Amino acid sequence: KTVNLRIQAMNKYLDCMGKSRLRLKSVKVQQRSYLENVISNADYVFLKNKLKKEENQEWYFVVRFLAATGARVSELIQMKVEHVQMGYFDIYTKGGKIRRIYIPKALRKEATEWLGKVNRTTGYLFLNRFGERITTRGIAQQLKNYALKYGLNEKVVYPHSFRHRFAKNFLEKFNDISLLADLMGHESIETTRIYLRRSSAEQQEIVDKVITW
Repeated sequence: KTVNLRIQAMNKYLDCMGKSRLRLKSVKVQQRSYLENVISNADYVFLKNKLKKEENQEWYFVVRFLAATGARVSELIQMKVEHVQMGYFDIYTKGGKIRRIYIPKALRKEATEWLGKVNRTTGYLFLNRFGERITTRGIAQQLKNYALKYGLNEKVVYPHSFRHRFAKNFLEKFNDISLLADLMGHESIETTRIYLRRSSAEQQEIVDKVITW
């Protein structure tokens, strides 16, 4: 889809320059029948428990907030201590619409205790070692480091993977795809339908278990 957007822009430019004969054809989008590179619930639980056991509070909460709110990493870094106190974070989307990211009660309680211990009452929630707001790249790299440290598949330990996990877990516990689309900020419910599919690892597990003939 991203490639096609670039091609579309190039074609508009070529039209403008009077070189329409050089127009590029769009690429056919191949829809997969499975979700790729989604962290399993077991690996998510393993990772958060490891971080908690080692008292690595900040990164424990990075993982928890990604998986329990469904926030994009670009949204996560905008969250503030005040949002934890309110229990939600409002994002203004491109179309001028407001999307509300809810912070679940259990996570709010836990995060409030952590913030109280480190004496933080205001400002961005996740900071780097210089006390400045952490970057999306910083989060992605550090998650990769923890994957290597704990022997997890680094291909499934990246920020967006936890957003996928949120969606999968939500549908398993509350099967309302329309509500999930709203929570995730999807323009179309068709985008959300992919979460009704199983990951390639889940498909493999079912095939191995079911097919015995």
